[in-house]
Amino acid sequence: MLAPLSSSHSPSSANAGNKLRAQAEELEGVFLNTLVKEMFSSIGKEKGFSGGFAEETWRGMQAEQYAGELAQNGGLGVADALVSDLLAVQQTAFSAPAAPKGEY
Repeated sequence: MLAPLSSSHSPSSANAGNKLRAQAEELEGVFLNTLVKEMFSSIGKEKGFSGGFAEETWRGMQAEQYAGELAQNGGLGVADALVSDLLAVQQTAFSAPAAPKGEY
C-alpha cells in the first residue's frame, strides 16, 4: 500500500510531496503560457512593422518568459489549489475503511 504524500511521514513521502508540488507548478506554467500567448495574439500589429515568422517566434519566446516569471512568483494560485486538493483526496482515499474481501 502506498503512503500518503504528506511531508510529515518520512523523507520519501516528503520527496513525493515536493515532486507533486513541482508538477503542479509546471502545469500552472503551461496554463499561464497559453494564457499569455492568447493575450499577445489579441494585440494588433504595429503599422509599418511586420516581422512575419521572426515576430511570431519572438512573441512565443516572450510569452514563455512572462509565464515562467509569473509561475515562479506565485502565479495565479492554481498550483496551490491543485496540491491541496490532491493531498486532501489522497488523505481521504487512504483513511477510508477498506471493503471486506469478497464484497463489491
